[in-house]
Amino acid sequence: MPRLIEMIKQSAVPAGVMRSASRGALAVPPAEMLEILVYLSGHPMFGEQARMTLAGFDEAGSLAAISDPNTPHEVLNYFLAPRNRRPNLLLPLFNNPSVSEETLAAVAETATRETTEMLLASPRAMASATILKPLMNNPNLTPEEHENVSRSLSKLGVDVAAEFGTVSDVEVTEWLKQHAAELAAEEREGKPFMLVGGMDEDQPGEAEEATEITSEALAAAKGKESEEKLSTMQKLARMTVGERIKAAMLGTKEERSILIRDGSKLVSSAVLASPKVSDPEIENFSNMKNVRENVLRDIARSHKFMKNYVVVRNLCNNPRTPLDLSLSLMKGLMAPDLKTLSMNKNVPETLRKMSARLFQTRAKGGKGE
Repeated sequence: MPRLIEMIKQSAVPAGVMRSASRGALAVPPAEMLEILVYLSGHPMFGEQARMTLAGFDEAGSLAAISDPNTPHEVLNYFLAPRNRRPNLLLPLFNNPSVSEETLAAVAETATRETTEMLLASPRAMASATILKPLMNNPNLTPEEHENVSRSLSKLGVDVAAEFGTVSDVEVTEWLKQHAAELAAEEREGKPFMLVGGMDEDQPGEAEEATEITSEALAAAKGKESEEKLSTMQKLARMTVGERIKAAMLGTKEERSILIRDGSKLVSSAVLASPKVSDPEIENFSNMKNVRENVLRDIARSHKFMKNYVVVRNLCNNPRTPLDLSLSLMKGLMAPDLKTLSMNKNVPETLRKMSARLFQTRAKGGKGE
């Protein structure tokens, strides 16, 4: 006789049995009951009741099922989904060999603080470079935990400094010490999380105006932004200035792309101070029209960033770049880019005229590049 779950999948049972199943009221072993409930959680009629039943399902039965390597992947994946995670079930889930390391790696990078603690408590996770590498990018790690993960990766043969460009917590602390007075002032003011240009990153900010990122603003942005990006913004919105600085220096590329537009000068400067920031990111930042002026000045002050010709060209053509900077930087442009700059209607007229004059001078004198 086929198992009840197979009969349910084939719609070969009465609606009354389905209803009883969604309430967990069938005389079947807990493991099979969980499998049935997970299947019904996606049912248009019984799904809501099944999800409610799963949320309150007997913990002993749940523990036994998710610890079993033979439990179907559908059940394991259900409890791994962020909305369905139950703290007491996470550790046996992470240690279940049927849950792939790649799946746990995806969990590790965006794990909440509670989930992060469970990963750190898992012997399997702490012995896997596949899982620990994305965990290194999770800003929910405390400084001590970050160091522990770094040491574990080193023991596993990973060159942490070379692979991650990781800044140590000592360096973060040193950076914070150098800016202690500014940080204290901002923390006292208790400013909320704000972004230059608001939620729409394609919309230039006016005179460095920043928009507070509230739950209402996040809700209104649904449909325009990806769920992943909105989730990242929600996480950042709950952080203090000091915590956002840590995320700027230790966090992910996604977090840096948001924090570079932070209304706090300290936070946006911390993004540029991170050794994890890449050349393509700096090229993108130098072209952004919704960042604070200090971001563009900090880029221009960096000898490392100024070795990248694309960055120099972007700064010259960026209408947000202060005129004194763009006038100085345009001298390093090649002739075709000078000509393009002279026709850029978005930059100040003074810059257009000076670039046109320099282009003509080079053309006459035979000096271009």
